Amino acid sequence: MNTAISNGAWHSVVALPETRRLAKPRTSGITMVIDKGLGLSETRDLLEMAADHIDFLKIAFGSSALYSSHLMREKIALAKAYNVEVYPGGTLFEIAVFQNRVKEFFERAQELGFTYIEVSEGTIDLPRKDRKEFIKQALGEGFGVLAEIGKKDTSIKIEAKRAVEQIFEDLDNGAEKVIIEGRDSGKGVGIYNAEGNVNDQLLQALVQGVEDHSKIIIEAPQTSQHNYLLINLGPNVNLGNVQPHDVLTLESTRVGLRGDTLKQCLKNAPRSY
Repeated sequence: MNTAISNGAWHSVVALPETRRLAKPRTSGITMVIDKGLGLSETRDLLEMAADHIDFLKIAFGSSALYSSHLMREKIALAKAYNVEVYPGGTLFEIAVFQNRVKEFFERAQELGFTYIEVSEGTIDLPRKDRKEFIKQALGEGFGVLAEIGKKDTSIKIEAKRAVEQIFEDLDNGAEKVIIEGRDSGKGVGIYNAEGNVNDQLLQALVQGVEDHSKIIIEAPQTSQHNYLLINLGPNVNLGNVQPHDVLTLESTRVGLRGDTLKQCLKNAPRSY
């Protein structure tokens, strides 16, 4: 259970309303943060404030190619010092595939200190045999692997049955978790419509098809999406593409420190006044 409040500003005075929240290290309740260009000072501030609530830091898109090697290494080392795993966005992997440079991509990722690789096909198309081979190759190089399903093109929709089959295939091939695409906007892709609202029918088909929710990470860039998913799937749903400034808001929602989920907690909690 969550122990973060044991040394918090209100320890021994206020208990967390949601008692089911898991603390790090954990396999459920993952929070993956999307980093679209935080400087070292901003990264340090974020980790100092919220590292207990962050499991993965994703260097978004292909943006890590714009960092100097020194700065990239320093940023990765900083995150790892706070027990946060770091990986480059799947778009950079897809570029390496397109340019036939995957071996070199893995070698450089190791040199820089990345701990995970995202195997995705949000923009390109990967034959299943290639997808399997890249997952196996990344594992062989010592990386943890997060696979991703879904396209960035808003005209291409996720088909639940095919998506569930791909999730199980990726997990069987060694992926630790499978991400459901949501982009950094949370609109018109994955489980979201053009306004960013959840397609509940698709969501339910995916989670019922997989059953073990710890195996999927749902990208959810918007706080309204956090609220919906936490209320419907519980405090330990895995969420990704969380904006850095929303980490403590999300964790507050997870543990019942916001009205949206506090209301749910109070329904089952005995009154003490």
